[in-house]
Amino acid sequence: SIILGAVGAIGQKNIKRLLAYSSINNVGFMLVGLAAGTQQGVESVLTYLLVYMVTTLGAFLVVLQLRDADGNHVESIPALAGLSQRRPGLAAAMAVFLFSLAGIPPLFGFWPKYLVFEAAVNANLVPLAVAGIVASVIGAFYYIAIIKTMYFDDKSETEFPAGGGAIVEDAVITASALWLSVIGYLFIPVLAVVSASAAAVLF
Repeated sequence: SIILGAVGAIGQKNIKRLLAYSSINNVGFMLVGLAAGTQQGVESVLTYLLVYMVTTLGAFLVVLQLRDADGNHVESIPALAGLSQRRPGLAAAMAVFLFSLAGIPPLFGFWPKYLVFEAAVNANLVPLAVAGIVASVIGAFYYIAIIKTMYFDDKSETEFPAGGGAIVEDAVITASALWLSVIGYLFIPVLAVVSASAAAVLF
């Protein structure tokens, strides 16, 4: 699942399909934690699931706000070229979500991946952890490629009119992006207590 999701996303030009492959990839990471067969592994999966849900929610809300001048949804990744100049806030939020999905520190998406790999290593599943790290590197490549398109490629012909997003959507995107920044690390003690309590039910 880890490798399938990572490899399947390579070369994708449709951002929704890429996020779908990303989901397969992330399910694989959660299975790594479960494969550890320990309470630590289950705790890591619960933390991973929560952070992943917030990240994916934010990313899909951004995608839903990507509309051209005619109001049509824009799903083509090349069409996002220059988005940082047309919709800087939306591009910045998407960059946070993508970097977090990639597990790149210091964003909070790094933390659950670290916990999953730590649980696997402690359960002597080093080869599985190594496979996960390799898949993470592959995944980081296509996430960063989207960010490059938004920030460094020449503007596409697609116009992205300002506004158009519901207030609730904008609020959720902003809150999610902030939580996935370094601010998220402030919640580690709370997440640790909640995940430990939930995992204890199984052990």
